[in-house]
Amino acid sequence: MHFKIFWVFFKVGMLGYGGGPSSIPLVHKEVVDTHKWMTDEAFQDALAIGNVLPGPIATKLGGYIGYLQKGWLGLINAVFATILPTIILMIILLKLFTEFKDLEWVQGMSHGVMPVVGVMLFILTYEFLAKAKARTTWQFIILFTLVAFVLLAVLEIHPAIIILIIVVFSLFRKEGRI
Repeated sequence: MHFKIFWVFFKVGMLGYGGGPSSIPLVHKEVVDTHKWMTDEAFQDALAIGNVLPGPIATKLGGYIGYLQKGWLGLINAVFATILPTIILMIILLKLFTEFKDLEWVQGMSHGVMPVVGVMLFILTYEFLAKAKARTTWQFIILFTLVAFVLLAVLEIHPAIIILIIVVFSLFRKEGRI
């Protein structure tokens, strides 16, 4: 089991190019779809709580999921596996990038990765919206999305503050559909 935990989060660390958000779909694919270590709902809860806390999301998810699977050793294993590829690749790639950064194909490669990350996040967003639809109405989802957009993009409120408010709201609201 420890090898599986290590391998899952090592792959996430290797392939999560572009920052923490690009790692989220990879973690979801591995722990929910492939290994079934947690349900979609549990993953969404862990993601929401993880976004409230400071630090990189991939290591927070890795630590939490590793802990769920094998306790404290699972936590340490998953966090180490998540950061190890980054440490190794940073040393190697920055050395190479510094040497070859003026080549056209290197510049094209760095620009080509961003659309792929965008598609991965769109797919994950669509899946989250489909799950949310099962729990609430489209009117609430659309209103909530618009309010969240205004708070994040227009008023530039930190996402952690918004997620914290949502968590507190969810704790005190009555059960049932909104």
